[in-house]
Amino acid sequence: MVDFNHYVELATPLLNKYGYFALFGAIFVEGFGIPAPGQTLLIASSILAGRGELNITVVVVVAWLAAVLGNSVGYAIGAWGGKKLFYKIGFSPKHFAKVEHYFEKHGGWMIVGARFFEGLRQLNGIVAGSMGMPWLRFSFYNMLGATLWVAFWGLGTYWASEHTAAIAHALKVIEPYVIVMAAIAFSLVLAYILTTRSFSPKTFLQRKPNQAGLPSDLELRKPDLPKQENSDANTNS
Repeated sequence: MVDFNHYVELATPLLNKYGYFALFGAIFVEGFGIPAPGQTLLIASSILAGRGELNITVVVVVAWLAAVLGNSVGYAIGAWGGKKLFYKIGFSPKHFAKVEHYFEKHGGWMIVGARFFEGLRQLNGIVAGSMGMPWLRFSFYNMLGATLWVAFWGLGTYWASEHTAAIAHALKVIEPYVIVMAAIAFSLVLAYILTTRSFSPKTFLQRKPNQAGLPSDLELRKPDLPKQENSDANTNS
């Protein structure tokens, strides 16, 4: 089980010196890819709030604002230069457009889930900006993810530290496996998007018969009937 006193020992010098600014700064810079002990400071601040040394309301508000604003800066960085980076690592404009379209449809919940895992949390805003996710859609899932993350690690630590410690230990154990599985899943989805054509029933039905793989009108004509013997002619004669 995780010893949460260890988090307090690590974070107390920063919190004593800089107070809530330390909490805000660490979580904020995490949002655009800079490694920082944001989650550690959130946990420690919540524990100190439970001891009466900090105000839990201020801790939650500061952490939420820092998480939302930090990821928003990451989104702006990705929107500004993310495509260039993808092109440099080998993506063609055609392939990038397919991935961009997929992320626009399914990337929202990826942003929410990534908030809870180290490494993914620092990059999800940059990736969303690079993929061209609409700003309003990104903001919604960004705020939702920040709310759930702060509620779990902030309020959860404050109100139920024993249960949170058990969950934190479980997350720490499974985190490497989740990251590997996420990477594999992303690779498979990316390979599928890049190697298959998009299929739409509407466009399929609108295609011409020959293009859709269906027989043409000429092919649907009735087959010639077998020639009958001149039995009628013989009868008349």
